[in-house]
Amino acid sequence: MVIKRQLESELKSCAKQYPVVTITGPRQSGKTTLARRTFAHHRYVNLEEPDTRELAQADPRAFLATVEKGLILDEIQRAPELLSYIQSMVDQKKKNGRFILTGSRNFELMHSVTQSLAGRTAILNLLPLSIPELQKAKYNYSADEYLLNGFYPRVYAEKLEPYKAYRNYFQTYIERDLRSLINVKDLSTFQKFVKLCAGRVGQIFNASALSSEVGVSVPTITSWLSILQESYIVFLLQPYFSNIKKSLVRSPKLYFYDVGLAAYLLGIENLTQISRDPLRGSLFENMVVMDLVKYRYNRGLDHGLYFFRDDKQHEVDVIRVSATDLVAIEIKYSQTYHEDFLNGLKYFRNVFPKKKISTAVVYTGQETLSGEEFSLINYQNMTGIFEDKR
Repeated sequence: MVIKRQLESELKSCAKQYPVVTITGPRQSGKTTLARRTFAHHRYVNLEEPDTRELAQADPRAFLATVEKGLILDEIQRAPELLSYIQSMVDQKKKNGRFILTGSRNFELMHSVTQSLAGRTAILNLLPLSIPELQKAKYNYSADEYLLNGFYPRVYAEKLEPYKAYRNYFQTYIERDLRSLINVKDLSTFQKFVKLCAGRVGQIFNASALSSEVGVSVPTITSWLSILQESYIVFLLQPYFSNIKKSLVRSPKLYFYDVGLAAYLLGIENLTQISRDPLRGSLFENMVVMDLVKYRYNRGLDHGLYFFRDDKQHEVDVIRVSATDLVAIEIKYSQTYHEDFLNGLKYFRNVFPKKKISTAVVYTGQETLSGEEFSLINYQNMTGIFEDKR
């Protein structure tokens, strides 16, 4: 069963406006399926295949010259030299939607694309499945089931056992890709680093503390973190700053692009272990944050998300910045609402009394509330939480 992706409508819209559309995101997030399904008449080329890549690199002009109805180039970062030839072709013959490019290395791909195709391509981010996409496909799971299964399409399409699926994903795609990016003398040390990152989901990233635990230098930790970001493994949520007389935390919070992978790295194999794990609340926060990111990305927008924390440990999990308006969100793994959920939100409002701030609590309970003071929202019904009021 192919699950319809929300990004499809934005992809079609961009293809009507730009000669090239670039889809980036993690491996196995569904980029190829989306591109081939949306542009069924385009020729498809997979640049992961050595013989195909060699042919393309040997004679780029001849390789690209046969394109009439359109071309999908999968994993374009494997042959970045093609981008200069694509630039020349689209400049000579302006035809929108002619090239659809996909890639799974963020920094490497963006550097090549922005250098060669500036002004000629739309750039879209496709992350693993969102909760609304799964709900529409009738996968109405509990919060714990979502945490265990994660959101990679293959887990659902092929009914895979989550723990084994993420084990294989980690050992193939991640280790293979990362070995090609860095020279890791002892792979077990790097694996320890990634697993320690999973144990810090939802926490402030502290390179010095990780350096001590892993036994490598702080610059090495920083370098490894950058590679995990580039490979769409970890996501850093930046702190919200404003011109106020308070000491604010300036380091980012650490999340995983897919909570199922984080659960695997924590050694969680089944629902019983999820229900007892001390990090269940942090994993739930990870899931909600990433679903909010997906909501924005699926509309072709920057996520615009931050968090707030000061030196007195006052914190708000998510701050959405939209022009001069702010939306502040507290995330709680709880089926019951408690008044103290509002403490951080009230404090944040007091810190910024002149700003227009909407506040919300996202939790696992079924009771909902929409009021002037705050909104109470079940995590499965977050659609529109960040819609600008017009």
